[in-house]
Amino acid sequence: MSAKVRTVYRCTECGADHPKWAGRCDVCGAWNSLVEETAARAVPAGGASRRAGGARTLAEGGSVAVATRLRAVSGAESPRWTTAIDEFDFVLGGGIVPGSMILIGGEPGIGKSTLLLQVAGRLQAAGHSTLYVSGEESALQVKLRADRLGHDATGDVRLLSETNLETILATASALQPAVLVVDSIQTVFTADLEGAPGNVGQVRECAARLMRFAKESGIAAFVVGHVTKGGGIAGPKTLEHIVDTVLYFEGENSVDHRVLRATKNRFGSVDEIGVFRMTEEGLVPVANPSELFLGDRSMHASGSAVTALLEGSRPILIEVQGLAAKAGFGTPQRVATGYDARRLALLLAVLDKRAGLSFGQLDVFLNVV
Repeated sequence: MSAKVRTVYRCTECGADHPKWAGRCDVCGAWNSLVEETAARAVPAGGASRRAGGARTLAEGGSVAVATRLRAVSGAESPRWTTAIDEFDFVLGGGIVPGSMILIGGEPGIGKSTLLLQVAGRLQAAGHSTLYVSGEESALQVKLRADRLGHDATGDVRLLSETNLETILATASALQPAVLVVDSIQTVFTADLEGAPGNVGQVRECAARLMRFAKESGIAAFVVGHVTKGGGIAGPKTLEHIVDTVLYFEGENSVDHRVLRATKNRFGSVDEIGVFRMTEEGLVPVANPSELFLGDRSMHASGSAVTALLEGSRPILIEVQGLAAKAGFGTPQRVATGYDARRLALLLAVLDKRAGLSFGQLDVFLNVV
């Protein structure tokens, strides 16, 4: 077999290949998602293609595996590993499942690396040896962040500054850690594929090999993923299908609280959230999020109301602030923060029709805290 280099246009959302560029992916329908890549195509010796023979031809070159009846499968379920970070364990469904792979994404600077470094330190303290692979920072930079966290066990975490996948897997095989953290998947590459780290093919292949390594060795693997401008994790959509759990770390740099949310979890619920507060010593779990959100609320302010939302199994109290003022221009404004503006327009129409409250000459502002 010989290899023939060809140019393909690969969708960054679903990973589908196209022979030429198009504005829209034919498979998933995403716009402006095709990027040019080079791929090696295997050509049979002599240039002849195997197009005849049906199923027999398709099966050539494969080996017969032993299929086991479901009732004959043996083994016991492994207990989950807890990190002693209550909010983190809560979102995962009670702890970390050995042999699973967890993807965590979030905006730059939101605290993904800090959270995983704290998790690594707690697992190390619990007797689960941890290997932390950093492809974005030097060993000194990671150590300085660990020193700020102040947790004694963090210093016992093994650290590797590397981006080559083969080196990472060889090191993990030699050290045999219980937990492997890769920060981030967009910086890791394999020499078996052409293309720069972070492209669709590299991300998909590296993630698949890490997943296979986790399943075969029984380690728990954490992978950090960058996010796009649209808020989704960068790379092919297959990345989220490969892993067992997908977590999003959300928040704003102007405030100190962060929200950890699961959008996929094979071993637990996807409805739960975890709330953290960013401090100089790292992320601190918030056991009562309602107290955090309502701590600065004025008790006697007009235009303010408190309501309860159900996030999974946890009720959370939030403040809703409303203001109506005389419109300064011809067309009244309808401004909503943290609330659907179209639903606000619907509510105002209902109040006008059913309650006789006219907002036609008023600016209306709504803010959810």
